[in-house]
Amino acid sequence: MIVNFKLSFGCHSTPFTREIRVDELHEIPCFQESRDNIVRAIEKRMSAALIAVAGSGKSTLIRAVIATLPEARYITHYVKCTDISKRDICRDIACVCGVRSAGSFPILFRRIQEKFESSLAESGRRPVLFLDEAHDLRPDVLSMLRVLTNFQMDSKLVLSLVLAGQPALARVLSQDDQSAVARRIIHYATLRPMSRDETAKYVEFRMGVAGAKNSPFDDASLDAIYEIARGNLRITDNLALGSLELAAAAKLKAVGAQHVAAARRAQWPS
Repeated sequence: MIVNFKLSFGCHSTPFTREIRVDELHEIPCFQESRDNIVRAIEKRMSAALIAVAGSGKSTLIRAVIATLPEARYITHYVKCTDISKRDICRDIACVCGVRSAGSFPILFRRIQEKFESSLAESGRRPVLFLDEAHDLRPDVLSMLRVLTNFQMDSKLVLSLVLAGQPALARVLSQDDQSAVARRIIHYATLRPMSRDETAKYVEFRMGVAGAKNSPFDDASLDAIYEIARGNLRITDNLALGSLELAAAAKLKAVGAQHVAAARRAQWPS
């Protein structure tokens, strides 16, 4: 469905997409708190974890943390994790860090450590490694990450890790064989679902970011979005965008609960 959002709702861009600048993010209190706590952990030269369910804004929060860290003091690297071996995750880390490949895993591992050390020594910029979807990491890979942060027999703090994943990550880190990794994490941040009021303010804010002077969502449609999404950010975005498209296709200037219900049926048919 091709929708002219500018003609229908006065928007200059499509609302409720992931293509939004960090400085245009809606400041939900729990989002701000988690961001600030992770930043504080990094400032202490330590590591942090972000635990939240799918669709709650983990990757968006990582972007916000990266944007908050001054480029003059930090160099950030981002890796999206999958269920792969230690060798393969090291290859991914080496790729984003600009480390040349090696035929031997120990050599590649050492080159990565040397890259982090040289970054700090030569430019004074502290390296921070963000591992998104970290719940997919194998236990042996998590154990390897502890060794990756070990510099000069743990007498030197060089690298900060930020592990972001679904609740399964917390369960893995709580196991006895991962205690060495867990001890390096000084803060566990979480993202809770938005409340009903936060959902309404979020929808209005995103319409404003897209250029609309007034939100076309009435109270009933906002209630319907909350009742279906239960504060999940991704589901809220999908429902809001889908119901907007349906209202625009019907040449209506307001979005009602019936459009939200129809958007739900279109996205998750029974």
